[in-house]
Amino acid sequence: MCKLEFIDVNGSFRMENADRFGGLYFPLASELGLKSAVSPTLAGDAKTDQNHFLLEPVSILDLKDSRSSRNFWCVLTDGQAWSATGQSAWQQALKFTPEEEHTTLEAGYMWQKLTRDASKIPLRSTIRSFIPYGKNVEIHRIRVENTGEQELSFTPVTAVPIYARSADNIRDHRHVTSLLNRIYTTEYGVHVAPAMSFDERGHQKGDAIYFVDGIDEGGKAPVQFYPVQEDFTGEDGTLLNPRAIAERAEGCGAGYRIDGQEALGGLKFSEVTLQPGENAEYILFLGTAGDEEEISRLHEEYKNQQDVDREFERNRQYWLSKVNISFAGGDPDFDQYMNWVSFQPELRRLFGCSFLPHHDYGRGGRGWRDLWQDCLALLLMNPDGVRQMLLSNFAGVRVDGTNATIIGNRPGEFKADRNSITRVWMDHGVWPLITTKLYIDQTGDFALLFEKARYFRDAQIMRGREKDAAFTQEDCWQRETDGRIYEASILEHLLIQNLAAFWETGDHNIIRLRDADWNDALDMAGKNGESVAFTNAYAGNLLSLAELLEQKEIAKRDVELLQDLAILLERDTELYNDTEKKQELLKRYTRVCADHFTGAKIRIDPKELAANLREKALWMQEHIRGQEWISDGEQGWFNSYYDDHGRQLDGIRDGEKQMMLTGQVFSIMSGTASEEQIRAIIKSADELLYDPGCGGYRLNTDFHEVKMDMGRMFGFAYGEKENGAVFSHMAVMYGYALYSKGFAKEGFQVLDTLYRQSMNLEVSRMYPGIPEYFGRGGKGLYSYLTGAASWYLLTVVLQMYGVRGEGGDLIIEPKLLAQQ
Repeated sequence: MCKLEFIDVNGSFRMENADRFGGLYFPLASELGLKSAVSPTLAGDAKTDQNHFLLEPVSILDLKDSRSSRNFWCVLTDGQAWSATGQSAWQQALKFTPEEEHTTLEAGYMWQKLTRDASKIPLRSTIRSFIPYGKNVEIHRIRVENTGEQELSFTPVTAVPIYARSADNIRDHRHVTSLLNRIYTTEYGVHVAPAMSFDERGHQKGDAIYFVDGIDEGGKAPVQFYPVQEDFTGEDGTLLNPRAIAERAEGCGAGYRIDGQEALGGLKFSEVTLQPGENAEYILFLGTAGDEEEISRLHEEYKNQQDVDREFERNRQYWLSKVNISFAGGDPDFDQYMNWVSFQPELRRLFGCSFLPHHDYGRGGRGWRDLWQDCLALLLMNPDGVRQMLLSNFAGVRVDGTNATIIGNRPGEFKADRNSITRVWMDHGVWPLITTKLYIDQTGDFALLFEKARYFRDAQIMRGREKDAAFTQEDCWQRETDGRIYEASILEHLLIQNLAAFWETGDHNIIRLRDADWNDALDMAGKNGESVAFTNAYAGNLLSLAELLEQKEIAKRDVELLQDLAILLERDTELYNDTEKKQELLKRYTRVCADHFTGAKIRIDPKELAANLREKALWMQEHIRGQEWISDGEQGWFNSYYDDHGRQLDGIRDGEKQMMLTGQVFSIMSGTASEEQIRAIIKSADELLYDPGCGGYRLNTDFHEVKMDMGRMFGFAYGEKENGAVFSHMAVMYGYALYSKGFAKEGFQVLDTLYRQSMNLEVSRMYPGIPEYFGRGGKGLYSYLTGAASWYLLTVVLQMYGVRGEGGDLIIEPKLLAQQ
């Protein structure tokens, strides 16, 4: 049995024989851009972005591949070769038992230490790995100890394949791009400076040096190098069984140059002889730099292991400071688990939704909803910079209520889409208000609503329905007819996002699904699909806006708004009931935004505006209660969606109950569901969706159909990802919704089941934290980079422990159970 135990109060943990689990990996990263993944065998990749991979890009299936290993060989005088990372054909063929070759892994925020004890060869290696937060270099401090009773001699050799190109070239132009390599050896290692870069931006002049350098404990350089993979492995060898190791081949010296080959960070150090109990140490530097001077400064800074140890401690303290919230309850392991949940939003800030082995989709960066939900956790842990971050983020909203979908690396940097694919996710207008409302509740900073922000502008107009052929991408800001950049209050941005959605309804007078909502895999109902789930969410948002406008800090002043926004403020119940007229009204507004935008302003009484918004919200809720409730005795639930044929997705068909969790979450959270309906929903969810062996509440029941009229999720195997897995994000939001309405016992069950599943290592096969989802057999998949972490932290702090703000006032309302 493999057990994980926490070893301090900061979430650091120890795990025995972690290398026996094939899918484990740990994140390392720098604030400057280097992002790495390391497995218990030091497999994994390293990159600064999609176009600059130091090590070969890997998916979860590649972690067992020796090509992705940072290998360190100890070549004995008798010809045997032992790998300190276990990446050796000899070691793998013998299939050592844990007793014969035992590993211990320790890890904390942004560091990993791997200890390997061999019995066939009396050696123990310890490799501690980290990336300094202000550098683009992995540092591996390696110690090799003689654990036997006799003198032992060996020659250390590293073998790190240097990829040095764009991830796009992992297949396309793989050989051709190797011809661009300019490889040379320096005093300390192997460097690669590609002459050009092949990537989606077009061929560009090479702008990076990729390097693998090393020193021994005395600061001495390697004595020889193996800079070419093929020379190292031989024609019939592999990185697991290289010819250069088996035949003790000579390498080259410093100053060697060769072009057009696949590169290898092959460093050979002087032979060392250890007496029993003695050890030798080495330091490896794997990184990327703009020029050789940058690498030289690195060697000046890290001359020996003392320098590296100081940097390690400084780095450790830096990342610990990012989690300035701690927990103390009846379960110490849960308290430490929460350290990792709290750290996950930091990881997503750095990695986006890509760049870890499970996250083999996307090309970097964060999406729109990720941006706002990550801010939820930052508001609780590091609120100092959040105000400016929010202001910058609002500049991604278009004046028609849609928004840019690709977020750049810098605050306020946005892109319309990727590869000229125009898409509108109908839920995008929901998240900014949720985050802004939390900010105002925590700080009492109502003035934020009256701060000014720009609007994003590109060729997409009419809420993505048309393209402006005359638009030129000279800048990306909405301008008035006189050419001035238009700026308006944050309040206006929020109103436009939520009011435009109110009017964009389908045949059932529910907001249209468009290209998807929160569930990106509902992407095939763009014509007739509707999202009841997020119609609830928008109703809740309009109520929240009304409540904000009624606060004394706002109610005493007139609100200045875009004159054309008056179109979206029309009040007429008969109009609300006519979906065709609603669509025409929205078209009238978006046409003005596209063709005749003057930027003229009007002033409105906030109380009058609040009444307007509340009327619309209550109409939406009443409409959903009357049309979408599915009753089944003591059970009941809300329909969540309409497919592209206009059919309800949830319901009872041929005696089989079909239910989706999403519709229940937002009907409860928004206040649409009555207390009686919430109780009925709980009973239904417990019967139809709850699976404690897989982490708790599944996202949906099995529809037994590949629904080409709904989305790709129905092509996934049932129980995987968005089709019926326990999808942590929505499960946590279900827990939050229950807590927020006073159902603490039921909310606790949601969070507790997710926690226990995550920490059940024999089943979940993951390090501490919450994964994106639990798949077949309850295995945790897509670790670290999930918005579920922010919502889990939010639920525990604001609801479970009940410490929160309301308009800046402190509220303490714990909802703890006796067992906690």
